[in-house]
Amino acid sequence: MPHPEPPGILAPHIPADVYRRAQATGQPIILVHPVPTPARRTARAYLIGAAVVAAAGVGGMGLVVAFLALLDIAAHTATAVYGAVGTVGVGGITVKLTRPKAKWHRKEPAP
Repeated sequence: MPHPEPPGILAPHIPADVYRRAQATGQPIILVHPVPTPARRTARAYLIGAAVVAAAGVGGMGLVVAFLALLDIAAHTATAVYGAVGTVGVGGITVKLTRPKAKWHRKEPAP
């Protein structure tokens, strides 16, 4: 395992003979220090993100399908109850589901 570099900017090592020659002759020392390229993201990072998005999409579609199934069941139940003839009673409460056969008309006042 490589040792981590200490914090801060450090110059790379210059051999002593090169340094002394440059000092004696007045020549500048040119240091070429390669800049490391940033690490690329691996395919695994992209696949994990895609898997999370796909799972969220499938879960959302499942919630929509479950909601629509509940609405369908409720509609069928309401249709079956509405189609029942007479009254429906539950726990002493009776509800008449059909309309009365006689039509109710408002009496208009005579002119």
